[in-house]
Amino acid sequence: MKRMKLFPKIRPYRHGYLNVGDGHKLYYELCGNPKGKPVLYVHGGPGAGCSEKDRQFFNPKAWNIILFDQRGANRSKPFGSLKANTTWKLVSDIRQLLRFLNIGKVFLFGGSWGSTLSLVYAIKHPGTVTGMLLRGIFLGRKEDILYTYGGGAEDYFPEAWERFASHVPQRYRNDVISYYMRQMQSKNRKISNKFAFEFAYYELSLLKLKMTHRDVMKIMGKKSSHPGHKSMAIIESYYMKNNCFLPKNYILSNARRVAKAKIPVTIVQGRYDALCPPAQAWLLHKALPKSKLVFAISGHGSGDSPLTVKLVEEMKRFGRTIKN
Repeated sequence: MKRMKLFPKIRPYRHGYLNVGDGHKLYYELCGNPKGKPVLYVHGGPGAGCSEKDRQFFNPKAWNIILFDQRGANRSKPFGSLKANTTWKLVSDIRQLLRFLNIGKVFLFGGSWGSTLSLVYAIKHPGTVTGMLLRGIFLGRKEDILYTYGGGAEDYFPEAWERFASHVPQRYRNDVISYYMRQMQSKNRKISNKFAFEFAYYELSLLKLKMTHRDVMKIMGKKSSHPGHKSMAIIESYYMKNNCFLPKNYILSNARRVAKAKIPVTIVQGRYDALCPPAQAWLLHKALPKSKLVFAISGHGSGDSPLTVKLVEEMKRFGRTIKN
C-alpha cells in the first residue's frame, strides 16, 4: 500500500463563532496558509461536526483550510438544536460564512452527508465553487435513506443492524428512524443518551471493512455522550425523517447546473461502502459526465486507509490545477 503523506500537525491561525441568525452561532476555524487556495471542509452527519483529524488532508502551505460545525453540531450553539435547521439553512450559512471571511470562491471537500450538502450548495451557487472532491456519495433520496436505516446494511453487517434494530419494538420496525428520534427527544436523560449512543454506534460500526466493538468505542471516546456523536444522532435522525428537506431526486435532477458551470469534480468512493453504496456514486458520475470517479477497496469512512490515500492524492492534484 502507498505511504500516506498526511498533515497531522496543523493548528488554527484563527477561530471563533459566527452568528448566522435564528439563534444559531457556528463554530469556525481557519488553518494553513491565509494566502493559500480556499478549501472548505464540509462535514458529515448531518450533525457530526469537525475534528482535528479533518485538517490532515490538506497541504497547509498550499491551502487556506476552513472548517466549521453546521447548525447544532458539535461546538456550534445551541448544541443539538433543531430550530430552523434545514438543508437550505445550511446552504445559506455556508454563503454567509464565506462572505464573512471575504472569500469569493472556494473548493469544497465533502464526504457522506458532506457530499450531499456540497452538491446542493454548488447547485445553488455554482459561480462560487472552484472545484469539488466528494467522498462516499449520499444523494439524499428516500431510497437512500431507507437503505441505510431500513436494513440495507444487514447484508454486510448483520450484527450491527441487529443491535440497532433490537432497541425498537417490533410494531415500530417499519419506521426505525422515527422511533429513535422520539427516544432521543425524551426528557429522561438516560433514555435520550442511550438512543443517541446506539444511533452513533450503528453508523460507526459501518465505517470500515473491519470494525470491532473496541474500534467503535475508541472512536466514541470515554464518554458515551461525546458531543459530536450525540449531535449527529439527534440532527441526523431529524434530517432523515424529513427526507433531508430536499425535493424528490433534487441532486440528480439539477446536477446539470454543476456541469454547466464547468466545476471540476472528483468522486472518491469506497467499493464496499455499506452506508452509502457505490451505486449512488455511479449515478452522480453519470449525471456529471466530466467528473472523475475513483474507487478504493475500502468502506465508507475517510479514515479507511485505501480511501485516505486516494483523497490525499486527489487533493495534491487539485493543488496543482485549481487557481487561487
